[in-house]
Amino acid sequence: MKPSLIIDCSLTMAWCFGDEGTEETARIQDRLVAEAAVVPAHWFLEVANVLAMAEKHKRISAADSTQFVAQLAALDIQIDDQSSGRAFDHLLPLSRSYGLTSYDAAYLDLALRRQLPLASLDDDLRCVAKSLGLEVLGK
Repeated sequence: MKPSLIIDCSLTMAWCFGDEGTEETARIQDRLVAEAAVVPAHWFLEVANVLAMAEKHKRISAADSTQFVAQLAALDIQIDDQSSGRAFDHLLPLSRSYGLTSYDAAYLDLALRRQLPLASLDDDLRCVAKSLGLEVLGK
């Protein structure tokens, strides 16, 4: 299935932690029952890191993390494998220009390349994406 949006880690983790979710984040999750999303390859590492730190700080149990990962695996989340090859020539300049982390620049670059809506709860990333004319989902 062709992806219809890009999801970042901040939005994804709102599905895991109820106190971070909103009606909009729930609607985006519901969309992924019938639609596909695309993410840069590092998204998996970001999600795993948030889960590991949440377990470490007793915010979530290992069983709940495992269940959440299974829920993610059931969704059509596709990997864009071009980001790492674009790190120095594209992502670093985006990071410099807009004060973003390289990870957030990867989401921005992906949205610009694919011309897809970007679903994020990160205020800085959302602001930059909007300023560049991208559709931004979330909040």
